[in-house]
Amino acid sequence: MSQADKYTAEKITELKGWTPHLFSFKLTRFSGYRFVPGQFARLGIKKEDGEIVWRAYSIVSASYDEYLEFFSIVVPDGEFTTRLAKLQVGDEVLVEKMNYGFLTTSRFEQGKDLWMLSTGTGVAPFISILQELETWEEYENIVLVYSVREEKELAYVDTIDGLKTHEYFGEFSHKLKFVPVVTRETVAGALSERIPTLLESGELEREVGIKLDSERSRIMICGNPEMVEDTRNWFTERGYTVSRRSKPGHLALENLW
Repeated sequence: MSQADKYTAEKITELKGWTPHLFSFKLTRFSGYRFVPGQFARLGIKKEDGEIVWRAYSIVSASYDEYLEFFSIVVPDGEFTTRLAKLQVGDEVLVEKMNYGFLTTSRFEQGKDLWMLSTGTGVAPFISILQELETWEEYENIVLVYSVREEKELAYVDTIDGLKTHEYFGEFSHKLKFVPVVTRETVAGALSERIPTLLESGELEREVGIKLDSERSRIMICGNPEMVEDTRNWFTERGYTVSRRSKPGHLALENLW
């Protein structure tokens, strides 16, 4: 297989800036590209010398959307994101034809409560998962925890709120408990501690009104490495296990760095 057979060249169709360091972008989608909500794509940008820089990006868009959407932070002096941030509508981004990752609800069996714990751009795969009818049908309760440093970094809140009146998901929207967390500002309606701290103190369970229980709870974790590691450790110390292909468990996680 030639290198060109491994990827397609797609065009940027839309850009949205959330803060000076956070933005979303949409790409055209190759008709043969398939993914499961929660998975990530490998995106490539050609450097000035023709070399391609590749990075993994969780997919925000639904599996049935005609476009691919991604949520990005600008890493200072980052080889990939500094180039990506300069691109405009109509510019080209390469997309590998393969899909990747195991942060999917198919990793679980027999759960009743789905907990999605995220920091920063780690909310991206959960937006995709929430746009899948099967997610709403499978679980009695869905908890989305979204932690950022400053309130302005809370992206996609309109999308989350819009689920209440969505033509397909609206009837299930009572199942969703959305918990914003802002750690460096005091914001009405938001919690203020790190996710592992909220778990340790029991404040997260009190806020949601649902108890964590290994029989019922299935937990997905996505975000910065420290949060992912600390949160996983908190759960594994209490008998929760990471799901494997051959042995479904309670946890599925993705480290964004």
